[in-house]
Parts: sequence; C-alpha cells; structure tokens
Amino acid sequence: MPITCVIVDDEPLAVKLLESFTQRTKGLELVGSYTDSLEAINAIKQKEPNLLFLDIQMPDLDGMELAHMLPKCTKVIFTTAFKDYAFESYEVSAIDFLLKPIRYNQFINAVDKAKEWFDNKCSHFPNQHIINKHELANNKTTFNTIFIKVDGEYRQVSIDKIVYVCGMKDYVMFYIDGEKRPLVTYLRMKVVEEMLPEDKFMRVNRSYIVALDKIKKVDRNDCIYINEEIIHVTDAFIDNFKNFLQNHKIII
Repeated sequence: MPITCVIVDDEPLAVKLLESFTQRTKGLELVGSYTDSLEAINAIKQKEPNLLFLDIQMPDLDGMELAHMLPKCTKVIFTTAFKDYAFESYEVSAIDFLLKPIRYNQFINAVDKAKEWFDNKCSHFPNQHIINKHELANNKTTFNTIFIKVDGEYRQVSIDKIVYVCGMKDYVMFYIDGEKRPLVTYLRMKVVEEMLPEDKFMRVNRSYIVALDKIKKVDRNDCIYINEEIIHVTDAFIDNFKNFLQNHKIII
C-alpha cells in the first residue's frame, strides 16, 4: 500500500518541485497540494494523509502551528529555507527536516525514513502496511507480541518481556528480560508510546518508558529502580506516575 502524502507550501515553484519528486518516487501517492495553509488544514483533516511535506514560514498559519493541528496518523517532513527551525521540528516529532533548495537525493533519504517509520509502527499487525488512527486504537491492546526491526531483520518480542525502553534521538533501545544487550531500532519514542499497552507501560521522562510490573522500588526523589537502572521521573510526567502509585499502594 502506498504512503499517501500532501504538500503544503506558499511558494508555487516549491510545490511543483515537490510534486515532481513525489511522482518520481515509488511508494508515494500524492493526494493534494496547497499554497494556502488554512485551506490545507481542512483538507488534511478530511483526507488524513500518512505524510505531509510542510513549509514552515507561511502567512496566516505557519508550519509549526499547523503541525500541532494535524491528525495523529499524519507525520511531517518539514521543508524550509531556514535551518534555525531544525530544533523546533524535532520538538513536534517530525520525520525529517529538509533545507531548501531541496535536492532529490535528500528528498529520497527523508522518504526512506518515513517508510522505515511506518514499517516499524505497523509491523506488529499482520497483513497490514499502514494503520490509520482508528485501527490503531481498536487494536492497541489485542496483541501479546511486537516485531522489532533490528539489523534488517524482524525480531518477535513478547510484550511481557520488555523491561524498559530508552530513546536516543531517532533510535530506541528495547531492554528485554533475560537478554544482556538491548535491541536497537530506528524509531521515535512517541511511536513506541503509542504501540505499547497503556495499562502495562508508562513514559516517565523524555527518554524512558518503563514496564510498570518490572519496577522494584521508587525512592523519595521519584527515582525508579528497575533492573540495574535508576530512572528519574521528571516533572512533566510525575502526576501521571503518582496517580499510578496511589492506585496500587497499600497503606499500613
């Protein structure tokens, strides 16, 4: 199944260039091009494309604002003439950041990252390629294993064997019970968070997701002891974690 995509850029020449790139690239299906960001967001919410090539500096509604309004199933590749936005693009979990003028080889590299992202996100669902947000919500708690792509191969891992997950920029490390070395794969933490069952796993800071039943203890400084690792629960995640503790503790 092809990756459906939309182009949003207020420069008509930039739109035409990206249109030509998508037409030359196998596995992409262009479902819309827009130079008006306000018109684009309405169309995107209706079509729910898998991928959006999005300019950042636009009138009325800029790319960063638009990115926060997207359906959860739509991922972003930013296109801009200003490299200063690179950090902000990471904050909204963009697949990639292309600096204008964009060359085709750079475009292909970004598309390959997107394909890898969708392959990893959806590989635990048999007979599926790209899952929309409704399918993901309906199937989230029905599987006991996931397939993790490691060194070009897919490793099937039991959900119950995952101790914790650690993220490093575009890669995550799955620490598996009984295995000395983590499984390292190209993926983002947000995807892992969406994949794993909410009743069994919790994100406790930007870099860690832990299996709740593998926690040995929690100290007074909100540090989790799990295996040989000590993981601090940061302020952004502490309320959710304390609610979990409150619901599971025995008061003597």
